[in-house]
Amino acid sequence: MPNLSIVCGLILIAVGIAGYVYGVISSPPASMTALIPAFIGAILALLGILAGAKEGLRKHLMHVAVVIALLGFIATAIRVVPKIGELTSSPAVLSQTATAIVCLAFVVMAIRSFAAARRNPGA
Repeated sequence: MPNLSIVCGLILIAVGIAGYVYGVISSPPASMTALIPAFIGAILALLGILAGAKEGLRKHLMHVAVVIALLGFIATAIRVVPKIGELTSSPAVLSQTATAIVCLAFVVMAIRSFAAARRNPGA
């Protein structure tokens, strides 16, 4: 589970940096809001690293990571859903969509992992 948190965090960091770089290239100055996925990703990656290092805190840190990812999903989905009908997709919408997808995927996989751990506590 900590490795999944790190991987999802790195993907979100890449999404945020790509959005910011695109903003710098296409219409300087770039908006700092383009880095929001990177901030979410940095938190997830840091929680994954800490959970891997601190065995006793693993459950708590992974639950915090899931809450962060869930909040990230909700915040970005609220922004993306009204724009679904539009034919044009701006880089901001693509970044928000990617962030929502990665956060939701992490939440779903984490819930499955938590359920499996509860069913098989010795593993």
